[in-house]
Amino acid sequence: MNTLGICWIVYGIFRLGVGVAAVLCAPTATFMFGALLSRVADPFTWMGFFHVWYVCWVGLCFVCGILGLLGGLALLRAPNSGRGWLLVASFLSLSDLPVGIAISVYTLIVLLHGPVSTDRTLDRNPPIRQDIS
Repeated sequence: MNTLGICWIVYGIFRLGVGVAAVLCAPTATFMFGALLSRVADPFTWMGFFHVWYVCWVGLCFVCGILGLLGGLALLRAPNSGRGWLLVASFLSLSDLPVGIAISVYTLIVLLHGPVSTDRTLDRNPPIRQDIS
């Protein structure tokens, strides 16, 4: 679980960086999208849709980054403590290609499999006993 926690911390920092870069590049993105709207019937409506989509995407970057960072830190402290945050972050990060899909699918498989048990009596494959008589 430590590796998964470290991966989510790195991915959370990456997503926060993408969110900051998107905020800083918003005027450029608006200008570039506006250049494409010279041939459509109602460019102001489409520009409004673009701004709503862009703000939602930036918000998703920040939410996924914060949840991934907090969930990864919690997972490093205790194996079951960050499960809820990481499950939400995994579902929200499924739209991010390619790293978001990879870490999200792996996290969903690991965390939905069940809680981590440190009790050795619940081992699925007990040792084989050989009686010498």
